[in-house]
Amino acid sequence: MPWIDACAKDDIEEEDLIRFDHGDRTYAIYRSPHDEFFCTDGLCTHENVHLEDGLVMDYVIECPKHNGQFDYRTGEALRAPVCVNLGTYPVKLEGGRVMIDLPG
Repeated sequence: MPWIDACAKDDIEEEDLIRFDHGDRTYAIYRSPHDEFFCTDGLCTHENVHLEDGLVMDYVIECPKHNGQFDYRTGEALRAPVCVNLGTYPVKLEGGRVMIDLPG
């Protein structure tokens, strides 16, 4: 499947995320404190709450509902109550645009 143009690089503040919906799925796209970009599933694996209102600190996203944490680089669940990792997806920058490679 071709890369999908998700947003402009400048649409995401440093140490923040935006929601990206595509088809019937929702994702979260992050900008790290070192100007790197990452993409994960958008819903917390604990109670399907969207992560868009969560707190981003360094490389961690904290779910806004029960404060579970994930490493958004790897999707790894870091703090209870989350115990299932987030799916992660490749990201690249092209001409100031954030492109993501989503499953077919």
